Amino acid sequence: MNMLNSLRCKMLSGPGGQNVNKLNTRVTVFFDLSASQSFTASQKRRIINRFGSRISKTGELRVVSQRFRTREANRKAAMAKLGEILKEGIKRKKIRKKTAVPKRSKRARLADKKRRSLLKTQRGKKIPDDE
Repeated sequence: MNMLNSLRCKMLSGPGGQNVNKLNTRVTVFFDLSASQSFTASQKRRIINRFGSRISKTGELRVVSQRFRTREANRKAAMAKLGEILKEGIKRKKIRKKTAVPKRSKRARLADKKRRSLLKTQRGKKIPDDE
């Protein structure tokens, strides 16, 4: 992580009483993806396509952690989350191989349709028997 721009700390939101109001434990990590030498252009495009909502116009990837009560734990969590995002972002999508529907499945589907059709025709008007 050679292009880690900054690490900002803010107050947490939500419940927690006085501790939340006193301490800046929420951590935001900024990673300059556009200036990073660690990734190729195609890897950067993949990361941008996958996590575009987290990336600013200047090319900074933003990761926030406010899960824990301490700043250090949130910093570690944010760095771990950044690592996961970058690892997931550079993975290539597997291309789906098109396969034909198996004959067995087609036969089963048609048999089920036949059964349902027969059931529905039996619900129709009954012809009274001449006694």
